[in-house]
Amino acid sequence: MQIRQQGRQTWLFDGPLGIIGQAAVAGPREGQGPLAADFDQIFDNLRLKQDSFEKSEQKMGERAARAAIAKAGLTPDEVDVFFAGDLINQITPSGFTARSIGIPFFGLFSACSTATEALSLASLCVASGAARRALALASSHTCTAERQFRYPNEYGSQKPPYSQVTATAAGAALVAAEPAAVKVSAVTVGRVCDERISDPFQMGAAMAPAFADTVQAHFRERGVDVDYYDLVLSGDLGRVGQAIAQDLLQLQGLSLAQEQLADCGLLLYGGDKRVFSGGSGCGCAAAVGFGHIYRRISQGELRRVLLCATGALLSPVANQQKESIPAICHAVALERGE
Repeated sequence: MQIRQQGRQTWLFDGPLGIIGQAAVAGPREGQGPLAADFDQIFDNLRLKQDSFEKSEQKMGERAARAAIAKAGLTPDEVDVFFAGDLINQITPSGFTARSIGIPFFGLFSACSTATEALSLASLCVASGAARRALALASSHTCTAERQFRYPNEYGSQKPPYSQVTATAAGAALVAAEPAAVKVSAVTVGRVCDERISDPFQMGAAMAPAFADTVQAHFRERGVDVDYYDLVLSGDLGRVGQAIAQDLLQLQGLSLAQEQLADCGLLLYGGDKRVFSGGSGCGCAAAVGFGHIYRRISQGELRRVLLCATGALLSPVANQQKESIPAICHAVALERGE
C-alpha cells in the first residue's frame, strides 16, 4: 500500500483499501423515510429503553460499531484502532461507546463532518501500515443536539424555514488493506472557512463555503475531470446550503451537473416538510454514506462518489460570546472495489 500526497490537502491510496464491514442505524422518523431499507436497525422510539437521550445516543453508536465489526466476521479484539465523535459535550456518547467495545480510541470533534474525518483518519492509519484494521463511527440524536445548540425539542419553539433538524442516526465503517466491494481511493482534508454568519439556525449557509472550498481542492489536486464522480454528496447543507454551494462552485469555475449533486440530509428525509430545509447532525452523513451510498456502490448502481460531510464548528460558549460560526468539510472518495 502506498500513500501519495497530491497538493496540500489530498492523499491518494494506491492499493486495496476496502470497507470490509459497515452498518447504519436510525431513529423512528428516519426509519419512515425513503432510505429505510438501507438501515441495519430502526428504533421505534427515541429513548431506546435508556433513562436519558445521551445514553440513547451512546447505545446507537455501540449498535452500529458492533454490527460493522460483526459483518466483517471479526470481534472488537481484532480491530486495532477506533475513531469516533459526536456533537455532545466532551463527545461522551463516543467515549462511552469506546468504553463498551474496548478498542484503542481516538475521540474526534468535527461537528457534522465527523463521519468523513473519522473515515479519513482510519484510512490514513491503515494505508500507512500503522494499523491492520480501523473503525470509524459518528452519531447524533435530535434530542441531545437540539437541546445543546438551539432549544430542547420539548419546548416546541418556532423554527425559521431555513433551519434543519438533527438526525437521530449512527453509521460505522471498518477499513482494512484488503479488497472489498467498496474501497477508499482518496481523502481531502478541509480548511476552516468563516463567512461571519452567527445565526445558529442558519447552518446550511454557514457550511456551504467550506463544502465549495474542499470540493474545489479535491478536483484541483486529484486532477480529475468534472464528470469523474457519479455523485458529489454533501453531508447536511439542506436546500438552502446546497443552492448556495452550487452557486459558489460555478462562480469558482467548477460546474457540476445538477444530477451529480446531492445532500445526505435531503436524501434521508425525502420531501418531509417537518425537517424544514433538511437534516443535519454527525449521524446524517454517517448513516447515509455508510448505509445507503455503500449499498448503491457495492451493487454497481454507482461507480464513484465523493462524500463531503460538512461541519459547523460552533459551541454554546462561542454563541454566548457572539462569535461567528466557522465551518469545515472533509471529503472521502468511495469507489467500486475489486
